[in-house]
Amino acid sequence: MTDTVSSRVSGNHDRAGQSRSRWLKLCLRWHWISSAVALFGMLLFAITGITLNHAGQIGAAPQVVVIEDTLSEELVQHLSASQSRANGRVPAELAGWLASEHHVSLTGGVAEWSDYELYISQPRPGGDAWLSVDLETAEVVYESTDRGWIAWLNDLHKGRNTGDAWVWFIDIFALVCVVFCVTGFGVLWIHSRERPAIWPVVGAGILIPVLLVALFVH
Repeated sequence: MTDTVSSRVSGNHDRAGQSRSRWLKLCLRWHWISSAVALFGMLLFAITGITLNHAGQIGAAPQVVVIEDTLSEELVQHLSASQSRANGRVPAELAGWLASEHHVSLTGGVAEWSDYELYISQPRPGGDAWLSVDLETAEVVYESTDRGWIAWLNDLHKGRNTGDAWVWFIDIFALVCVVFCVTGFGVLWIHSRERPAIWPVVGAGILIPVLLVALFVH
């Protein structure tokens, strides 16, 4: 009878050990996969988190380019009769003229029309640009501002004016980070029996930011 009970207990321990081993292997596998996929992104967002936090201390001199010119009467008449007013697209003739005459691209610009003016805004990471066309005088003013590569990286961090592809990347990257954290927690849970210091350290990681917010963030 004693041998039977002992064998049952031993069998339960074996099954528990096998289950624990399977979960550990699964967590480790997805942990390293998610860490490999998210490695560059985590470094990028960690570094830009620092630059964003100290944006006021990081000096930057924006580079501004201003172009002034006059359109031909034919092009102005074409713009006035343009069919692109309703959809906000940049007229191809204007974009072609600006590219050939001043080597400036209007890709990504959004056109806003009024009775007397065509205004094109061109926001982008790390800067912006705009173009104004006076439909009465044919005067063109283009201004581009570049705030430097740190501002460019900061805007990537925020997803500011980066387009749909980068926004999707941020969302997918965030999900990968969730997998990385959850599988890391799973590894901690499995090893917690042999390493009793795990939970105090995890608790400190939770308590410290909570206390900082409660005590110092107003």
